[in-house]
Parts: sequence; C-alpha cells; structure tokens
Amino acid sequence: MFKGLKPIQYNGHEVWPLIEGGKGVAATNHASSGAWAAAGGIGTVSAVNADSYDEHGNVIPQIYHGRKREERHQELIEYAIDGAVTQVKQAYEISEGRGAININVLWEMGGAQQVLEGVLEQTKGMVAGVTCGAGMPYKLSEIAQQYGVNYLPIISSARAFRALWKRAYKKVPDLMAAVVYEDPWLAGGHNGLSNAEDPRKPEDPYPRVRDLRDTMRAEGIPDSVPIIMAGGVWHLRDWQDWIDSDELGQIAFQFGTRPLLTKESPIPQSWKSELTKIKEGDILLHKFSPTGFYSSAVRNEFLRSLESRSERQIPYSTEKAGEHTHQLDVGIKGKNFWVTRNDLLRAREWDGLGFTMAMKTPDNTLIFATPEESKMIRKDQADCMGCLSHCGFSAWKDHDNFSTGRLADPRSFCIQKSLQEIVHGAPVEEHLMFAGHGAYNFGTDPFYSNGFVPTVQQLVDRILTGD
Repeated sequence: MFKGLKPIQYNGHEVWPLIEGGKGVAATNHASSGAWAAAGGIGTVSAVNADSYDEHGNVIPQIYHGRKREERHQELIEYAIDGAVTQVKQAYEISEGRGAININVLWEMGGAQQVLEGVLEQTKGMVAGVTCGAGMPYKLSEIAQQYGVNYLPIISSARAFRALWKRAYKKVPDLMAAVVYEDPWLAGGHNGLSNAEDPRKPEDPYPRVRDLRDTMRAEGIPDSVPIIMAGGVWHLRDWQDWIDSDELGQIAFQFGTRPLLTKESPIPQSWKSELTKIKEGDILLHKFSPTGFYSSAVRNEFLRSLESRSERQIPYSTEKAGEHTHQLDVGIKGKNFWVTRNDLLRAREWDGLGFTMAMKTPDNTLIFATPEESKMIRKDQADCMGCLSHCGFSAWKDHDNFSTGRLADPRSFCIQKSLQEIVHGAPVEEHLMFAGHGAYNFGTDPFYSNGFVPTVQQLVDRILTGD
C-alpha cells in the first residue's frame, strides 16, 4: 500500500480515494465502472448518451427519425435516459455492494436537467453521487437534494467554485460530498480554461488547489470534504506531497485516461491500440469543439484536418473598404465578397488544389473546403439532434427559439456523431479521440509492456502501490 493513502468515508462507508473519470459518450460504461466500484473505489457511469441494449445484448443504434430538430432532440433525451438507467443498473449489479457508483453528466449537454432527473428517478438507491461540470451547474445541488444523492461539482478554479457556492451550493451543503478540481491544462476532454488563462502556459495545480481549499475553508466547508485532483494523475508517487498535506486537506484522485486501457473498458480495440503509440506532446489542447470550450484530444488526422480547415481562412467585407480592395472570384457565388490582394491569391491557390467551396463563418471570414467536405458539413448541420445546450456548429440551443442567433460555424464539427462513431468501432484517425495529456505514459510505463492490458482490479491494485 502506498504510504499515507487511506480509505475515505463516502456515502456511508469506506472507499479508496480513487475515482474513475466519467468521460463522455459511452467511453465509460457499466463494465468499467462496476468493476472499479467492486475494486473498492468510486466507479463513474457516463450518463452522456449512454448505450442501451436489445434482448440479445446488442447495442441499440441511436437513430433519429424526427423531421424537425426539436423532435430529434426529444428522441436524444429518451435515448440518454434509457441508456444511463441501463448502465447504472448493470454497474450496480457488478459492484455487488462494494465501493460506490456515481454518474457523470455535462451541464452543457442538451436537455441536461431532464436527463439527470430522468436517470435519478429510475435508479434510486443505486447512484451514490453525481459529478457534473462543463459549464456552471447551479441547479446541481437542488436536483441532488430532490433525489437524496450526493453531488460533486467539477470546477477548474477557486473562483468558479466560489460563484457556484454563493449562488446555490451553500443552501445544500451536507450533500456536497467532494469538489473535483479538473486541471484545464492536463485533463482530457473538455477543459475549463477561462479567458484570463493562457492555454499555452500551464500553471502548477498545487497553488490552484490550495486556493480552492482556502476558499472552501472560508465558507465553512470542513477539510473532510475531499478535493478530487483530476487531470494528469498517473502514478500516486508523483503526488506524495499532496497526501496528508495540511494545506490541502483531504485529497482524492481521479483517473480518466488510465482506465481506458483495461479489459473492461468499452472502447474498441483500435482505440486501445492507438493509446500505446501516443508520444509526449501528441495531445492537442484545441478550441474546435462546438461547445465553445477548449478540449484535449489526440492530434490525429481528424484534428489535423480541422487545423488545416481553419488555416484555409480569410476575412472578407461585403463592400470595398480599407484593405479589402479585390473582389473574390473563386469559391463563392456573387460579387459582394471583398478581400485583400494577398488573400485573393491564397484563395485562388486553394481553389486550384481542390478546395473550391468557400463557407461563411460567424466571424466574417470564409474557410475553403473540398466539395465533399462541404457536403458533409452541411449534412451534419442539417442532421443536428441538439446534443448540446448551445452548439456552435449547428447554431442550435435547447430552449426559447432553439437558435443561438449566430451563423453555424463550419470550422467545427458534429461532436455527437464523432464520439458515437469512434466508440462503436469507426476508424480512430477519422474521429475525435479524447485523452488526457499523460496518455503517452501507456508507451513508457513498464506495467503495459509486451502488450499487457490489465483488468480494472489489476489496475487499481497497481495504482495502490504508488505506480
């Protein structure tokens, strides 16, 4: 056992201070979270469009039949509730009463409150707590109180926590079982970088977590409420100074990337194989996500194509003005696109290379795409099922008039489509492949040598040694 590491009290009994990261669409399911709980930790079922199964155990494809986007959105909510309920019930059975089962939701997913309430209504007594981030989930504590479960807000700064506490959480203090600090430079998936923080200049997490604890203490929150460090956690020995630190109080650790490479992990073998090839620096912190948040993923062909698409971009005016003195004569119809001379030459070069379709962005720029790429973008935008509360790619929002009021952005992509396809076996190079920045450790950690893939129990046992 690693020196200083002790069980914590959670949901009425002792568990290891090791939490399985929830991750997104179907990348954490009943098998992985149930096994994590059975190993004595806190397993986390992703309640983000989780899989459900037919009577033969086959995944039910999430196919949308509604003609209108609002109709498809309701179908998505039904799929999400059915899938998450299925996953929780099976995870609870696998756990056999050991550890604990949490669920994870993203506050900025479409219909988040409906999904969360629908799942909790049908899984009473099985879900110990709800982790929630990706936005400012003010209603999380209210919903947790309604269903008698713990809540664990995911934040990336003391400032964000203070805002949530002052507005809502102080009214339901007893059910706040922990606060998850998700490092915005190290964690995989969507990250909580603020406008005041530089994505190119990572900050040491220790002072940020210390500030968070100071904020919690100032609000009267006892040190027995753990702060869960999420992002960049691989070997516990690297965090020795955090364990039993008087400055930090009770600390627990979340593992998001490491559980991807286990026998119970639901991701396909092609994804697991790619994990072992990742080199340091291969994870890109980017802002292509239609959520508007930064996110971290493997810099594969899919991300490189998005980078290239944005590089083939020029500003324009609808009339001759300033430096926009030349009419654009490729990629568009009409004559009311004015650009600089240099951008006209660039656009003609792209056109000659086959990027013959100019597409407007919300920022008065044009990006150049191939006809096939343009057709795919338009189709994906038309097929939108409202998986986000606000989507930059399709201009959808899940309330009021269902529109963000902005032009749909062709520089982004349909995140629901990409995540569903990669987790169900589509070529990993062609889709978004989330991973934390420590994923390169799969290729250097001797634990994984000779192609070894552990069970969840073996992984937890290894983590408990400090390695």
